[in-house]
Amino acid sequence: MKIYNSLTNKIESFKSIKENEVSMYVCGPTVYNDPHIGNARPLVVFDMVYRIFSELGYKVNYVSNYTDIDDKIIDKAIENQVSATDIANKYIKVYEDLAKSLNVIPPKTIKVTDTMPEIIAYIQKLIDEEYAYAIDGDVYFRVSKVSDYGKLSNQNTDDLLVGARIEENDKKENPLDFTLWKQTERGEVFPSNFGAGRPGWHTECVVMIEKMFKQTIDIHGGGLDLKFPHHENELAQAIDHEHKLANYWMHNGLINIDNKKMSKSAGTMILAKDMVSDYGYELVRWLLLSTHYRAPLALSDDYISQAQIELERIQTALNQALVKLQLADFSMHEVYDQSIIDDYLNEFKDDFNTANAYKIIFDTLKLLNSSLRVASLDLDLIMTLTNTIYKMLSIIGIDLARKILTSEDLENMTLWNEAKANKDFELADKYRDILMERGLI
Repeated sequence: MKIYNSLTNKIESFKSIKENEVSMYVCGPTVYNDPHIGNARPLVVFDMVYRIFSELGYKVNYVSNYTDIDDKIIDKAIENQVSATDIANKYIKVYEDLAKSLNVIPPKTIKVTDTMPEIIAYIQKLIDEEYAYAIDGDVYFRVSKVSDYGKLSNQNTDDLLVGARIEENDKKENPLDFTLWKQTERGEVFPSNFGAGRPGWHTECVVMIEKMFKQTIDIHGGGLDLKFPHHENELAQAIDHEHKLANYWMHNGLINIDNKKMSKSAGTMILAKDMVSDYGYELVRWLLLSTHYRAPLALSDDYISQAQIELERIQTALNQALVKLQLADFSMHEVYDQSIIDDYLNEFKDDFNTANAYKIIFDTLKLLNSSLRVASLDLDLIMTLTNTIYKMLSIIGIDLARKILTSEDLENMTLWNEAKANKDFELADKYRDILMERGLI
């Protein structure tokens, strides 16, 4: 298994801390609104990573979080005259419903508000060890204490300082120092020995990883937009892990709509639930995995149409295979072409190369279509190839429907064949249309 490590900017051989086990933490959402399709990409990408590791025999401890206290949540709560907890719980349910609709295997989850005592204690530890300082109830992290700050996002502090001085905070020792604790009286606040307030976003994940794993983890994941400053600042604070936190950092690429960044004002924002409702989860997953997870994904009507055509090709061939097997009263067994499955999994071992894995699906589809066109059908071969395609799709979380013939289907098939034999083309066309509508031919 090889993974592109964002920390070293190169592909590395994966070696887990514990043999045959993988510890993986992926930054979850700040829950204050409906997730857009960009939010769905890490959901699906890291679900795929989880599934592949599991398929390869690893025991995967997969954790994600909910940021359930934040200025945006409080703004929405005040606007709707409810509590921040009400807003957070509402959108946690929305997010979980979306994950379920996308056939995502639920990871273990943890909430910021359930980790508040540990967060406060960790901030105090950073102060005690002089990695942080408190001023007027706010607490800041001393970036100068980390000699290689910027190593994850591949930036140097001189360049960062140029931008940081534009919004310089006079209270900070250094413009790059970031907030660990924010004193406030607005919305829900939490008591601490620094003063009443709320934690900074970047500290939360460090503490939740420590709470859930108790050690450095194998993989830390999230969207590319989190690489800086969020993940960079997590890394800086991880003093208990020698500023390492995870051995491998993975970042999925972002989504553009018609080659434009998603934006409400530009009308390019697509809600994930709407896309699932319009196209079905199978197509959405197929789309989100169709390009390499690190690459940007440019959604357009043409791209969606192409994906529909691809899935329809697969579904049609599988339907035809199942129809022929059922008409022959052939007993189905769970038999796969293991060499094809092994080749398929090998593509994922190369930094989860789904594009190459898709090619193996289509190569197998060609073999299945060829086996369906010969006069003398090899039913064992058809069954094996059909099972193999279903298995490959299932490995990436797509479970296409399995066509089961009804007694009416069998009768229509018989009548269609009789009409053709009798050269009653008008009647044959009628039954052909019925069978085509059912996806049987």
